[in-house]
Amino acid sequence: MIHFVLGGARSGKSRFAEQQTSALAEIKDKQLVYIATATVIDTEMDSRISKHQYDRGDNWQLIECPLALAEQLTDLDKNSVYLLDCLTLWLNNQLYAVDEASRPEQSQHLQTQIDKLIVSLMSSTGDLVIVSNEIGLGVIPMGESTRLYVDYCGWLNQKVAEVADKVTLVTAGIPLRIKNTDE
Repeated sequence: MIHFVLGGARSGKSRFAEQQTSALAEIKDKQLVYIATATVIDTEMDSRISKHQYDRGDNWQLIECPLALAEQLTDLDKNSVYLLDCLTLWLNNQLYAVDEASRPEQSQHLQTQIDKLIVSLMSSTGDLVIVSNEIGLGVIPMGESTRLYVDYCGWLNQKVAEVADKVTLVTAGIPLRIKNTDE
């Protein structure tokens, strides 16, 4: 089961995803596992990560996975429920992994990584809640790199939503179910 949770910055999406993951783990009597894609790049990001860790408590196992996400998802344990937070940070990490490359090479790298991730998700039999930012609701951003990132975030979210069993959009702390294959 894949539950895809989208929302803007500070929308409440991570809190909602944590609640959904905890509830599912309790119902199924499974271990909680947090797959984190964030990396500490400055003191502000370090504070954000620390706050997330504090807020979710000590009952989560942590897997740090800033880049090799598709490979990580092939090894999901059926005795656990996983929360992956978040895809947009993972995509950012992918872009910076090839920041010296040409635009066509960057595009090819991002597309390859997204395709690998989708294949991994489609073959997954575990319980997985995935968080991503919906960043495409504003104006077209200035700067070629930023537009490349925003475009691929949108394409990534579309592909994940397509393979997900459930999709929820969280705005102002309120979840709105937009897809549920169980109904």
